[in-house]
Amino acid sequence: MSEQVFSFNEEVERRRTFAIISHPDAGKTTLTEKLLLYGGAIRLAGSVKSRRAQKHAVSDWMEIEKQRGISVTSSVLQFNYDNHCINILDTPGHQDFSEDTYRTLMAADSAVMVIDCAKGVEDQTKKLFHVCKMRGIPIFTFVNKLDRAGKDPFELMEEIEKVLGIQSYPMNWPIGTDGNFKGVYNRQKKQIEVFGEGNHGQSVAKVVSGDVTDENLKGLLGESLHNQLIEEIELLDMAGDEFDIDKILKGELTPVFFGSAMTNFGVQPFLEGFLKLTTPPTPRESNQGIIDPKTENFTGFIFKIQANMNPTHRDRIAFIRICSGKFEKGMQVNHVQENKKIRLSQPQQFLAQDRIVVETAYPGDIIGVHDPGIFRIGDTLCEDGSKIQYEGIPVFAPEHFTKIYAKNSLKRKQFLKGITQLSEEGTIQVFKRPHIGVEELIVGVVGALQFEVLEYRLKNEYGVDIIMENLPYRYIRWVETEKFDPDTFGITMDTLIVQDEDENPVLLFQNEWSIERVKERNKDAILRDISLRKVKV
Repeated sequence: MSEQVFSFNEEVERRRTFAIISHPDAGKTTLTEKLLLYGGAIRLAGSVKSRRAQKHAVSDWMEIEKQRGISVTSSVLQFNYDNHCINILDTPGHQDFSEDTYRTLMAADSAVMVIDCAKGVEDQTKKLFHVCKMRGIPIFTFVNKLDRAGKDPFELMEEIEKVLGIQSYPMNWPIGTDGNFKGVYNRQKKQIEVFGEGNHGQSVAKVVSGDVTDENLKGLLGESLHNQLIEEIELLDMAGDEFDIDKILKGELTPVFFGSAMTNFGVQPFLEGFLKLTTPPTPRESNQGIIDPKTENFTGFIFKIQANMNPTHRDRIAFIRICSGKFEKGMQVNHVQENKKIRLSQPQQFLAQDRIVVETAYPGDIIGVHDPGIFRIGDTLCEDGSKIQYEGIPVFAPEHFTKIYAKNSLKRKQFLKGITQLSEEGTIQVFKRPHIGVEELIVGVVGALQFEVLEYRLKNEYGVDIIMENLPYRYIRWVETEKFDPDTFGITMDTLIVQDEDENPVLLFQNEWSIERVKERNKDAILRDISLRKVKV
C-alpha cells in the first residue's frame, strides 16, 4: 500500500504535540504506552509494574528508571493515528524533576493531566497544572485506574474544580466504579461503550457499543448499573458545566475522560476525543512578534539536552521543537545565541531507545540532533538571518547544594566531562568559588533526588565514583550590578559568593534574613532568583 502524501500545510494541520503530566504513580507512563499500542507503534504493552516478566514501559529508557519504576527524564515519542501525526512528551512525575517537566511544557501545545481515581488531585498535579495555566495551554484530564476502588466520579469532578480552580466537562461517564468498571457512556455520541475482558491490557480492548435503550447492552450491564447510569446522565445534563470549545482552547475548561490505562478501558475513546478537540501547532511569541507555524522560514528552539541515550556511543542529543517551516536533513541554520551558522546532521526521532533518522520534519515535531557541545537549553535556531528568538526558558533556583569531588584523582578528566555534560542537560547547576581553583565544584539542584541520579549516572556513564559533602545553603540569588567586586561586596557571615558557568556572580544563602541584610548593604545591586542567558552579538 503506497504511503499517503501530504502538502506542507496538511502536514502542519495533522500534527498534535502534547505533554502528559501527573503526580507519581497516577499511571501516565502506562497511558503513554497504551496510546502507542492503539497507534500501532508497539504490538504488546509491557507494563512498568510487571517486574516478573522483566518488561518495562517503552518510554522509560534509563536504567535507574527501570530499577525504581519512575520517570526521571522526559521521553519523546511519535506515532500516527487516524491521519494524525502525534508527538507525546512524557514527563517525570517526581517533584524533584519538575524543572525537566517545565521545559517540556514549553515545547507542548497542550497537556494531558492524569489523575488517580482513588487519590484525586495530588500535590505534584497541582504544581504542574499551575505551570500549564501560566502558559495558557489547553488541559485535558484522564481519570485513571477506574478498574480499582476509587472516589465517586461526581466527587472527583468537584475536587478538580475546587482544588485546581478550573471548570470541567465530562466527555464520558464511567459505568460501574469501585472495581466493577464495565465501560463508559460517550456523551458526544450519546452511546454506551462496554469493554470486553482483554489479556491484562497487553492488546487493544474489544468494545461493544450501542444506544442507551439497547436491550443487549442493558443485559450486559445489569439492571442496577443501567438504571444508575440513566439517573447520572440526567443529573450531568441538568447540573454540569456547558461544553465550550473556546474555553477549552484557552485552558479555562478541562474535558474529562474516565478510563483504565492498565486494562485499556477508555483509552481509545480518550484518544479519539482528544484528537477532535485539540489543535495543530499554534503560533508562538518571539522577539519579532508572533511566528505562524506555516511560514516558510524554519525556526525551532532547544528545550532539552540528553547525554548518553545510547550507552554504546556515549552521544549527546539536543531536542528541538520545530515552530515553523520545514526541516530537512543536513540543512544549514543560524544558531542565534552563538551567532554562528551550523549544519543539522544526523536528525533523529524516537520511540524510547529506538531511533530513526529523519529526512524531513514539520512544525510541532520534536527532533533530536547530535550535539558536539554547542547547544544550551533555550537556544533558538532559524534558517534565515532574521535572528528570531523564542521566549527564554528560565533557570529554576536550586534549593539543595553540595560540594562534589572525584574519589580517584586520576579520573578527574572523566569527572569534569560528566559534570559539564550533565549540567548542560539542565539537571544540575554548577558553581565555583572565585580564586579557589577548578578543583572545588559546588552543585545545586531543585530536588534532592537529583543528587542520587547524578551519583548513579557519573558512576555508570562516566566510570567515576564521587564524594558529596552537603552544604547548608537553601537560597540562591544572581547579582546584577555595574561592577561586581567580591572583596568589597557586603555580605553576611553565612553567605557564600560563587560564580555560575557563565562566570556571573551568584550568592548562596542559608536563610531569608541574610538575603534582606545583603540587599540593605548593597543598594545599587539587584538580586534575582532566576537567570536568563545573554545572547552573543
